[in-house]
Amino acid sequence: MDIYDKINELYDRRREIEMGGGDDKIEKQHEKGKLTARERIDLLVDEGTFVELNAFIEHRCNDFGLQGKKGPGDGVVTGYAKVNGRPIYLFSQDFTVFGGALGEMHAKKIAAVMDLAAKNGTPFIGLNDSGGARIQEGVVSLDGYGHIFYRNSIYSGVIPQISVILGPCAGGAVYSPAITDFVFMVEKTSQMFITGPKVIETVTGEKISSEDLGGAHVHNTVSGNAHFSGGTEQEVLEKVRLLLSYLPQNNEEKPPNEEEPEGSDYRPDLTDLIPFDAIRPYDVRTVIHNIMDPDSFMEVHEGFAKNMVVGFARIKGKTVGLVCNQPKYMAGGLDIDSSDKAARFIRFCDSFNIPIITFEDVTGFFPGVKQEHGGIIRHGAKILYAYSEATVPKITVILRKAYGGAYVALNSKSIGADLVYAWPNAEIAVMGPQGAANIIFSRDIQNSEEPEAERAKKIEEYREKFANPYVAASQGMVDDVIDPRETRIKLIQALDMLSSKKETRPYKKHGNIPL
Repeated sequence: MDIYDKINELYDRRREIEMGGGDDKIEKQHEKGKLTARERIDLLVDEGTFVELNAFIEHRCNDFGLQGKKGPGDGVVTGYAKVNGRPIYLFSQDFTVFGGALGEMHAKKIAAVMDLAAKNGTPFIGLNDSGGARIQEGVVSLDGYGHIFYRNSIYSGVIPQISVILGPCAGGAVYSPAITDFVFMVEKTSQMFITGPKVIETVTGEKISSEDLGGAHVHNTVSGNAHFSGGTEQEVLEKVRLLLSYLPQNNEEKPPNEEEPEGSDYRPDLTDLIPFDAIRPYDVRTVIHNIMDPDSFMEVHEGFAKNMVVGFARIKGKTVGLVCNQPKYMAGGLDIDSSDKAARFIRFCDSFNIPIITFEDVTGFFPGVKQEHGGIIRHGAKILYAYSEATVPKITVILRKAYGGAYVALNSKSIGADLVYAWPNAEIAVMGPQGAANIIFSRDIQNSEEPEAERAKKIEEYREKFANPYVAASQGMVDDVIDPRETRIKLIQALDMLSSKKETRPYKKHGNIPL
């Protein structure tokens, strides 16, 4: 035997590992409409850039029928590659090997590549397709999850972490994606839940399918556990590539810039997009698309808490994070879910040096017994906390209404906004003119010979005196009242002015956000 025989043996071993669970298992994977671990990597990364690590790792379990059983790569492929020409680290669980179940060495591979991602200041992506903990290995598999959760936590805010759910993700396995920054799911083929339908039926008697319990639709619209979904794995992985194009590599870098679009920054259509009547609804996305660079808006959490719109966009080629009230739903009021949605997005942007622009049109915090008993005080406080602790450039544009505590919470000057602009029709007040007039002038209205006419008169009186941007501007709470058509121009100027912003907070281990 010579060196060439050894080299041939190396390639034979590599081929065996690359086949995963073998042709039959691969065929079954394809029959379910799912791709293999390596096919997914090929779709995600730039062609020819993937370098595998720890391919020869094998399990060490000799109990419960695993003795002598081979599991190529121990059910997970790990390594590094490039996406859009920039490095990333990743793992891709292989359902054809032990059902992708996580064992001791499987976890060791993932932890090792996570450490490399952190050391190199590089985004980390997990492609999840697993039956959960490898029962045959007992507590060491649970310990393996702990090592992953720990790294998810300590690297949070250091490098972007993205989870892609491409099959089952059950039990303890769901907590790793839950800690990461963004979760993607595939409709009909991916599910997340702590306890599966059979366990739930046994314990509580409730009957439900896996899809209805923890499918992509549920987590993107009801629970808010997922941020993006797609009809196919190809579509979802393409969205991951798109998301990465907005993000910096780590918390010490700024996000990448794109080419500046040509054309005028003056936008005459803006005056017609928002109804002058403050109670008429409209879609805030029309405002976003008119002000931001063409086709640059990538919405996050699109199906969840629709009264708040958040996402990434570009203005003059620069990445920004957008936090916007959506008058199309619940009059744009803030409730429990929208507060959570906004606060989490704000904190992500602050972690990774992404300026935050807030488009405000808010009636207040949503009233009701269900909201109060559900903890709207605690959840609403998260928005206040997130804006207050953020040190990135923060700009607010009050489009129409800014009432009560919600006005304060949505990046007002008092909680640290760098610049607040208001359109000339903006109403900034403790509450809307109707409600305020009914309280302040209740006696005058009751004693009037024509109560309705008196009410209308008092409403208009309150509107003229308080429900306009000039009172707030005279007190320095609004930096400028602007022509709506010049909004894009003003935002470009503001971002340029704030590009070198540096702001610190008092030293502390960490704050105590009202979770």
